[in-house]
Amino acid sequence: MRTIQIPYFIPFVALALIAPYYLPPYYLYIAIISLYYSILASSWNLLAGYTGQISFAHAALSSIGAYTSALLVINLGIPTLGGIVMGGLSSFVVGYLLGKVCLRLRGPYLALTTISFSEIFRIIVTIEYEYTRGSLGLNVPPLFEARDFITYYFVFLGLFTVIMSIKYLMLRSRIGLFLRSIREDEEASNGMGVDTVKWKQFAFAVSGLFAGLAGSFLAHFILVVSPEMGRLGEMALIISMTVIGGMGTFWGPVIGAFIVEFASELLRDVGRLQLVVFGALILVIIRYFREGIWGYIDRIFRGRLHV
Repeated sequence: MRTIQIPYFIPFVALALIAPYYLPPYYLYIAIISLYYSILASSWNLLAGYTGQISFAHAALSSIGAYTSALLVINLGIPTLGGIVMGGLSSFVVGYLLGKVCLRLRGPYLALTTISFSEIFRIIVTIEYEYTRGSLGLNVPPLFEARDFITYYFVFLGLFTVIMSIKYLMLRSRIGLFLRSIREDEEASNGMGVDTVKWKQFAFAVSGLFAGLAGSFLAHFILVVSPEMGRLGEMALIISMTVIGGMGTFWGPVIGAFIVEFASELLRDVGRLQLVVFGALILVIIRYFREGIWGYIDRIFRGRLHV
């Protein structure tokens, strides 16, 4: 991962800080949801793009964080912020345990195991009506009393900034080298003295923490959490965002999340035809832009804009 040329990012930072004051509430809401998906896609990219572990459990991990936070706040009366932190930690623990279970699994076996985990969790929260209200969804108290989208936007932007900063520092350290070595050749990495078992568990746990925090914040923003939050369709959306933006790149999943989310809203009136559009876009990306949209941008500005 190459160094950041700070001056090229100043306009984007300025846009992120100024935009909420000029965007209509509807588009500001979409921007908040895009930040949520940016965190989810980036956390999945840490596991799949940098470590080579293809998991389908991230939507479920986000849902686990959301349900944990909501249930703790509702039933135990703990502060909302405390519930959000506990939601993130619960996904961290589940991610660690999931990584431990999947230690010896690779490729399709790992994918099938994580799919099974996601479906089992979704079924449990659907049939456990007493606590989760099943498919009706659980009403969640807000993070702030006032329904101010600008405040929520900056909260999500702050969470996004913290998570991306932590991810950047990790990938710039020896941890990033260990994770990429596992992706390139796990056997060779193990032979060179890298504890592949420990670092795969680490990747599962940290990416789970990021997903859980994002899900917890989202629950207290949209004020409801339901089994649909962890469905496999959500996981397909996260993967699509990552692939379109650039799998294995730092900023690719962020770009992909904003493009797919805003395009979904613009194409909402065409119904299922939007699936055809996204499917065609993914085929074009895979065929002509292997590193996604960010990879294409990076090649254009190589020598001036590198991350």
